[in-house]
Parts: sequence; structure tokens; C-alpha cells
Amino acid sequence: MEKTVLSIEHEVAKPLKLSELKDFEVDLLRRVIEICREAKEAGNFPFGCLLADKEGNILMEQGNCENENNGDCTCHAETKLMSRASQKYSKEEMWELTMYNCGEPCAMCTGAMYWGNLGRMVYIARESELKKYTGDDIRNPTLALPSRAVLACGQKPDVQMLGPVPELEGEFFALHEGFWNPSDQE
Repeated sequence: MEKTVLSIEHEVAKPLKLSELKDFEVDLLRRVIEICREAKEAGNFPFGCLLADKEGNILMEQGNCENENNGDCTCHAETKLMSRASQKYSKEEMWELTMYNCGEPCAMCTGAMYWGNLGRMVYIARESELKKYTGDDIRNPTLALPSRAVLACGQKPDVQMLGPVPELEGEFFALHEGFWNPSDQE
């Protein structure tokens, strides 16, 4: 089978300092870490997000719910939140909202955000750093496909993708310590 190389030009992630965010945004990102903790305590994977308006009012929260939904692999927090939000808000309203997320979203979740017309996303953790915890654990097979690359293939150049926020990564990664079972850590 003949193969070809796919090259996608995309914006490079620029780490943010907490001081570059509004105070309420820092509070929202800390709430996201709590949502991750709640998801883990409920027997799910330690991931979560929330949707807020421009003033920082929380409109929806969502933790990962894959295990409570009989292993439904589409129950990532971001995809589930976008499914709920798209039933409540118009495409025009979604463009004005922000998702605050624990990590850089996977390709599926980025696609859900794209199709739902989310205008802005702020995330805490880099996928490359998360992979140090998950390794090749079959429950979280990381794709080496940045969310910015997924968005670069679309027709919405004005989607704002902000992150990572390294100052908060440690709090998020603490929830992943010992949770995953990569083959290289047996």
C-alpha cells in the first residue's frame, strides 16, 4: 500500500501564565480540576471541563463518564458537554462561550467543539505531558494530533485555543499518578 505524508500547518501552543488570565478564569480552571477529581471518585477517568459565558458564569459542567455509560468511548467530557450544549444553545450563542478544560482535547473532542461552533477554549495540560502518565494504556491511547492541527483543517480560523497553563498542570497530573497502567511501568 502506498503511503503519503500529511503535513498540516498550525499555530503552535503558547504556554500561558496565570497572570495572563482573568481572576475568574483561574477559578474556573481550578473548578475543572475538581470536576476531574469528582469524575475519578465516581469511577470514571480523571478528566473534566465546563462551559462559561464571557462574565465567567458557569453554564454547564461535565466530567468524563465513559465507565458509567458501559464503556461508551464517546463519553469524553468535552464531547458529552458539547452534545448537551448544542441542544441548548444556538450556533451563534456557542461562538460567544468558552470551554475550560483540563487538557488539550483529543481529535474527537476537538471535532465536537468545531461542529458545535465553540468560539473559545482554554486548557490546562499538554497532551505530551499527559502521555507520560498514560503511556500506552489501552484506556487512553493518545493520538499525536494536536487540537490546533485539527482546527487548522477547518473553515473557522478565528476559533481561540488558549493553553497550556503549566502552573496548574501539577494539580491536574496528581489525579493521574498511579491511575493508568502503561506497559512500560509494570
